[in-house]
Amino acid sequence: MTITESRPALSTRQSQVVGLAAAFGIGMLVAVQSRINGELGSRLGDGIPAALISFVSGLLILLVACLLIRRIRTSLGNVWRTIRTSSGEQGQLRWWQCIGGVAGAFLVATQSITVSVIGVAVFTVAVVAGQAVSSLVVDRLGFGPAGPQPYTTLRVVGAVLALVAVVLAVSDRLNHPSGLLIAVLPALGGIGTAVQQAINGRVARTASKDAYGALAAGFINFLAGTAALVIVLLIDLVFRGAPRSLPTEPWLYFGGACGVIFISSAAAVVRVVGVFVLGLGTIAGQLIASLLIDLFVPASDQAVTFPVVAGTLLALVAVVVAAIPNLRKN
Repeated sequence: MTITESRPALSTRQSQVVGLAAAFGIGMLVAVQSRINGELGSRLGDGIPAALISFVSGLLILLVACLLIRRIRTSLGNVWRTIRTSSGEQGQLRWWQCIGGVAGAFLVATQSITVSVIGVAVFTVAVVAGQAVSSLVVDRLGFGPAGPQPYTTLRVVGAVLALVAVVLAVSDRLNHPSGLLIAVLPALGGIGTAVQQAINGRVARTASKDAYGALAAGFINFLAGTAALVIVLLIDLVFRGAPRSLPTEPWLYFGGACGVIFISSAAAVVRVVGVFVLGLGTIAGQLIASLLIDLFVPASDQAVTFPVVAGTLLALVAVVVAAIPNLRKN
């Protein structure tokens, strides 16, 4: 084999490694956002307005980017034209694939509602429980831009190890049923996250093959999520009334900026590594960051225990096992 012929294989392998590292960073940002939005929801006494603040701030950031950068506007135009002219053929973008932000809105709402009660670590492992299995199924069904991905022994083993890691991490809290019951909400959010990442990847590919397509996908994601949260907030105001006054600490309003980075990054990375490996890389980043957050800036009075640490390490093993087939490609 000549040097020229070997370059594509090396480039593919490097892309997989970079993509997995990016997924890890995305997961760490998700944990940081969980801590921020959880604290904001606690200060407001209501998680819904906290989630809306996070989404609106992210939407404003992307709106400014759209106004300043013509190629993002062009990418958005590509998405609109594709949906408008779609004849329903396989592989074409459908309108419902542009509402992944609704799943993101649900996850952010659960951050704001549950983190101050159960802590970032338990919140994260609950999301992991839903995401680990859901991403495997989503990949198999071909929701992502890479199309259907077959079940393999290592991928299934990786998913099972991730679930075992979750059980291990929460094993010492099984005698607190109320805390585990509220953890059902982020578990459902984790299921939606895998679907969101997959269809946002399709939107990004339709918009453009470069980074501007990912930013366009992020804008559509935040627009859909903001619209959903506005409707929910109106209902929430009727039944619960107005939230408390806004806190003054600036750091409580950076959740949207975190979301802009990891949503746009995920839309780009999913095209390289697929939904399943993106999900597991994200899981690893979330678990490690949430562990550090609960150690140094805890959101609740839940202590970090040995099972949580052991579950985090096992989740890392799950990522490596599941990623092996992708790193061997080409």
